Amino acid sequence: MSIVVIGVFDGVHKGHQDVLRRARAIAGDKKIIALTFDPHPVSIIAPDHAPTLLTTLSDRIELLKIHNADQVAVMAFTHDFAALSPTDFVEKILVQQLGATTVVVGKNFTYGHKAAGTVLTLAQFPGFETIVLDLAPQDGEPVSSTRIRRLVIEGNVEKARELLTRPHRLDGIVVHGEKRGREIGYPTANLGEIDNQTIPADGVYAGWLSVGIDRWPAAISIGTNPTFAGVRARQVEAYAIDQVGLELYSRQASVEFGWRLRETVAFDGLEPMLVQMAKDCARARELTAL
Repeated sequence: MSIVVIGVFDGVHKGHQDVLRRARAIAGDKKIIALTFDPHPVSIIAPDHAPTLLTTLSDRIELLKIHNADQVAVMAFTHDFAALSPTDFVEKILVQQLGATTVVVGKNFTYGHKAAGTVLTLAQFPGFETIVLDLAPQDGEPVSSTRIRRLVIEGNVEKARELLTRPHRLDGIVVHGEKRGREIGYPTANLGEIDNQTIPADGVYAGWLSVGIDRWPAAISIGTNPTFAGVRARQVEAYAIDQVGLELYSRQASVEFGWRLRETVAFDGLEPMLVQMAKDCARARELTAL
């Protein structure tokens, strides 16, 4: 006997957390299973419109368990899975595999081939109860992964943090960059392997850099380093404030974005850039100490 809560749950944001909290109130002594999908369904159904992600799959699973899911079922979203009829999805997945006695979904939930199933058809199946919940609005607008993704892309990491209930984060591997930061006294961890994650707008941010069990306040730069000659790809670089002698290459790292400090600027030389970087670090040190 289980309550199955269905969704992509990208970000496991405030709205998702509210649904899981309400599911817990309904569950009693039943276990809650969060059914999620990987990759994102849009990447299979309409790959040209696939969104970047707010969380990696491993983070999503961990966050779902933190927020009241007893188990997380990850369904591989393939072309074959997308072709299942609504009846097959219900009977094979919800009933046979997950043993659902209650199914909790949002009002816009669709399922089965060409999204033919809706909350109305789901409620007609015998053997389990269907509960339809709305995501709680925030500032008059529903909390959604799409809304948060837009905020992050615009650089509004403060509002995104409010809706996520935690800082937006990128997970990757520290890769070799141009090593210019080391030469000027601000060695940075250059984050690689972050494809398909949602990267904030170019600019300078205050936040944190985490490697292993260590988590340091950081000044974070996103952009193409326009002060220096040459053409380069966008980079995400984090300077661990007041840390000396860190050797982080090839290590798994996370960068969390707390506050946007300013836009990216092309400086008239190294000196004015160093003056501004000192100010950025001072401000980041102050904010992360709050």
